[in-house]
Amino acid sequence: MSHSTSYEPIVGERHRHRGVEHAHPHSGPHTHEHTHGSPGHGHSHGLIDPSIQRSREGVRAVLLALLVLGLAAVAQLIVFVASGSVALLADLIHNIGDAATAIPLGIAFLLRSRRAERWAGLAVVAAIFASACVAAFEAIDRLVNPQDVHHLAALAAAGAIGFSGNWLAALVRTRAGRRLDSAALIADGAHARADAYISLAVIASAVVVAIGVPIADPLIGLAITLVILRITWHSWQTIRGSEHDHAH
Repeated sequence: MSHSTSYEPIVGERHRHRGVEHAHPHSGPHTHEHTHGSPGHGHSHGLIDPSIQRSREGVRAVLLALLVLGLAAVAQLIVFVASGSVALLADLIHNIGDAATAIPLGIAFLLRSRRAERWAGLAVVAAIFASACVAAFEAIDRLVNPQDVHHLAALAAAGAIGFSGNWLAALVRTRAGRRLDSAALIADGAHARADAYISLAVIASAVVVAIGVPIADPLIGLAITLVILRITWHSWQTIRGSEHDHAH
């Protein structure tokens, strides 16, 4: 606990603090801060605890990324209402579900729990892997059962919106994760980056279908699946590396 003592020293007044004598060559109010050295009193008043500061910054990063993804989802919803594209609706639902991964990570930061953070990171890795599985299933289904793709302009617009939103969210999460040494937040950034690649694939699919090469649509989907699986593996290694570091 700190005590502030204010007094008006005389010019040139000499006095002692903790056995050290010194002089004040000036006049006016002068304040000294005394820190107790008693056992069990090892904190400084007026300073924010590092864990609290980290918690606040983590929650701020999660909320900012969630805001970006939320705005992208609203924009996609407007395009969907205008076009009625079922494919666009599926992409919209997918992006909303992925944004929900911010919930366990935000809770972990609020609790200031490293263990909860690691569990949230594992949930994010599972979500990335699930995205890869869904992309692979859709691509293989399109190869076996070719389907006409409609509303190409709407799909391209939705892909551009999804890519922009997810890429910005990835930057926010990754930078904050590195600054805060949070493997879970870094993994969540990788998750958003994977979704950005999926949205980019939507644009590419709309283009190749428009120029008359519909078979390229599912092939692009398979290529994106491989990219997402690679991101899944690197995210898993990040989480495991973090567990090993904190264990030692």
